[in-house]
Amino acid sequence: MASVTSLSDSVQQHLTSALSATLPEAGGADPLLRRSDRADFQANGILALAKKAKANPRELATQVVSQVVTGDELIQDVEVSGPGFLNITVSDRAITGNLAARYADETGRLGVPYVEHPGTTVIDYAQPNVAKEMHVGHLRSAVIGDSVVQLLEFTGENVVRRHHIGDWGTQFGMLIQYLDEHPHELDHKDARVTGEEAMSNLDRLYKAARKKFDSDEEFKTRARRRVVDLQAGDPDTLAMWQKFVDESKIYFFSVFEKLDMEIRDPDIVGESGYNDMLAETCRLLEESGVAVRSEGALCVFFEDIKGPDGNPVPLIVQKSDGGYGYAATDLSAIRDRVFNLKANTLLYVVDARQALHFRMVFETARRAGWLGEDVTAVQLAFGTVLGKDGKPFKTREGETVRLVDLLDEAIDRASAVVREKAQDLSEEEIAERGAQVGIGAVKYADLSTSANRDYKFDLDQMVSLNGDTSVYLQYAYARIQSILRKAGETRPAAHPELALADAERALGLHVDAFAQTVAEAAAEYAPHKLAAYLYQLASLYTSFYDKCPVLKAETPTQVENRLFLCDITARTLHQGMALLGIRTPEKL
Repeated sequence: MASVTSLSDSVQQHLTSALSATLPEAGGADPLLRRSDRADFQANGILALAKKAKANPRELATQVVSQVVTGDELIQDVEVSGPGFLNITVSDRAITGNLAARYADETGRLGVPYVEHPGTTVIDYAQPNVAKEMHVGHLRSAVIGDSVVQLLEFTGENVVRRHHIGDWGTQFGMLIQYLDEHPHELDHKDARVTGEEAMSNLDRLYKAARKKFDSDEEFKTRARRRVVDLQAGDPDTLAMWQKFVDESKIYFFSVFEKLDMEIRDPDIVGESGYNDMLAETCRLLEESGVAVRSEGALCVFFEDIKGPDGNPVPLIVQKSDGGYGYAATDLSAIRDRVFNLKANTLLYVVDARQALHFRMVFETARRAGWLGEDVTAVQLAFGTVLGKDGKPFKTREGETVRLVDLLDEAIDRASAVVREKAQDLSEEEIAERGAQVGIGAVKYADLSTSANRDYKFDLDQMVSLNGDTSVYLQYAYARIQSILRKAGETRPAAHPELALADAERALGLHVDAFAQTVAEAAAEYAPHKLAAYLYQLASLYTSFYDKCPVLKAETPTQVENRLFLCDITARTLHQGMALLGIRTPEKL
């Protein structure tokens, strides 16, 4: 089915035509239409046009109004307000008719259009480290990145996911040497090893290897020699390194599964994936003059980036000992993503504290000609997860909070809320709903905050049925499903001929804005805009539910129409929450 033109777009087109008829030189000027609390929409563009044409804005507005056809299928009334604003009220028929067109979309897209000229976006997110536990700091990149992927794919963009895991570096020499000398440390009694068991093995091995590395000079020498073997591609060393990667992946997949998030193995291209490109990246930068040797290291300098001492702070691509830094890997990844994956956009969902690094990397790639004018590179920087005290989230002992512990606690809290409300749910269903509500609560708290802001991690607030929480939205959805079940044989049906109550109009106009909201959230990489829309949708539905009886409406047609409003609200909630990566249970 083709996309459905929103009411705001239809009104915009009518006003643009009326403006052109009144002031031909305006030539399709933007009437600057927006939602208003004084009418359905308000147009503010006439003031600027009047100033340009040296006309009286109120008189010009009156002339435009005379060109607008009212009482038709779309616009019920338009009036001049203040110095030259237009207040527009659309017809009840138009609201219900437009929603009916969205409802009839068999693709389930609710009439949301695809972008006209999709490109290829490579999005770098969810970047845990091999042989290390995931902590609360890994949460935001995963949750924000996954939602942006859903939004971009839903609007038609070709998305390539990349998980740039930390799977290379000096620590692996220590781990590999220790495993070589203690070969059974990663053996499993049971082939069906869980993620927790995999990480427990890795954690135990890492601590033992670190202890030996710090206390045994001969072992330290052997471990450092292993780093050289690893970088040189020694087959036995690489085979043991692969064991660590495979063991870590078992753990990663278990955590991401708990987060209700799909991470595919081919999308995991860690630091090691660019090893073969590092020397060439450095050669190209040095030959082109973009990078220069400074005290033996290969560096890129920037006039506007200086340290506290006033001296330039360089981007070090290759260290003086010949080793490669993060910059070499990140620049090689850019080359791969632009020239091999043909990306138009490179999107990095990375902690705001890495802003200077990425600014330098992007500028270096531009100087080298790898980021041309047709390629956009963006760091979607995110803030820090804070505790209730407003400080970075730590355990009482001051340790970094394990992500698995945090998710388990969220599920436990949510399960208690579900059990308290549950009327006809089995223990198995309570556990399933508890996981959906708990994980949804964690994701929503993150996504309802603008990515670049810090946010407080407060589980009590997150699982509350009141306020701006995912539980409130999930409960609204479950309530609608309950009404639809109670309706029995009576099915939802749109009746455009019916007059709408104020609460019905407000709900209908908001539902109609879904497509526009999704487009904005995708274009701006801003899931928080969709979250705000969905919260308002649930709030408007609550108001409608309180003021407009559904199953006890005055006439059979009104029952059907209100069931229709319920159902399209539920479908919009369901689709919107899915784009945030959150489930909407049928019962709560």
